[in-house]
Amino acid sequence: MRWWKWIGLAGLAGVAATGVVTVRDERKRRAYTPDEIRTRLHDRAAQARDRRR
Repeated sequence: MRWWKWIGLAGLAGVAATGVVTVRDERKRRAYTPDEIRTRLHDRAAQARDRRR
């Protein structure tokens, strides 16, 4: 039964790592001002239009 403990610990570590990545990404997203977000979205839309041609 000892291997069940290792599987449980590995699962717990995976959940914790996922939470850390999620929080870090959310912080990066919130660091943008609304004007920066708007500009980035317009740039991405323009790139998408150019790729279609």
